[in-house]
Amino acid sequence: MNSILCPLLLIPLFVAPVRAQDSTAWLEKHATLVFHDAFDREEQGNLAKAIGNGWNSATADRVPEIKQADLDDGILKVASATKEAGHAAHIHHEAGFTDGGAVIRFRFPEMNRDEVLQLGFVDRATQGVHAGHLCYGLVRQGTVTLVDHKTGIMNLENRRRRDEALAKGGKIPADLEALLKTKSVTVPFKADTEWHELILLTVGDEMRLTLDGNLVATHRSAGFAHPMKRWFSFLIPHTVWIDDVRIWKIR
Repeated sequence: MNSILCPLLLIPLFVAPVRAQDSTAWLEKHATLVFHDAFDREEQGNLAKAIGNGWNSATADRVPEIKQADLDDGILKVASATKEAGHAAHIHHEAGFTDGGAVIRFRFPEMNRDEVLQLGFVDRATQGVHAGHLCYGLVRQGTVTLVDHKTGIMNLENRRRRDEALAKGGKIPADLEALLKTKSVTVPFKADTEWHELILLTVGDEMRLTLDGNLVATHRSAGFAHPMKRWFSFLIPHTVWIDDVRIWKIR
C-alpha cells in the first residue's frame, strides 16, 4: 500500500492499489463503451444544448446571456454562473445502465475553497427522490467524497424531516442523522491544478472512485444499486476543465 503525505490536512493519505475492475484496461475488455466525447468542436451559443453531442445543460437557459460552457482546443471549460442562475452548472448526458460508470480527464484551473467537481448519476423518472439525484463522487480541494443521495438526503421523506426540524430551530432527528452518516464516505485528498484521470464506477451496491490509477475511495450503500442510471451528470459550482469523457456499461 502506498503512503502519500497530505500536507494540507497534516495526516498521511493511504491509497489502495487499483483493482483490475477499476482500470480502463479492464473496462475495455469487459464493458461496452456507450459514449465518448473529446470536445473537438465549437459550442453553439449559450443555451441548454450548446455543447452539442447530446449534452444538455439544465441551468444554461436560466442565464442565456452568460457563457458557462466554452469548448476551447478540445477542452470543455466550465465556469458556473452559480449566483446568477441560482444553481451550480448542471451538465448531463444520457447513460442508461445498471452497472457502469465514466472515465474522465479533468483539472481545476485555479485553486480556492469553491472548487468542486461533482459527478455521478441521475434518474429523473425515480419517484420520491429530489430531482432524481442518485449518487455522486465529489472532488474538493482537501477531500474526496462518495455519497448515496437516493436513500440519503435526496429522499423526499428524509428531506422533509430534516427541513421541518431545522425550520423549528431544532436539530436533525437522531435516527435520521445516524442514517445519513452511513450514506457517504469522505477521505483526504490533496487537489492541485494538474490534469488527472478519474474513474467513477457503480457495481451493485458499491461505488468506487479511482484517480490516476489509485483507488482513492469505495463505499457500499443501497442507492448505488439503483437499476437505471439514466444520466451521467456534472454539477460544478465554480470552474473545472474537462478534456475527455467515456461512459461505460459493464456487461
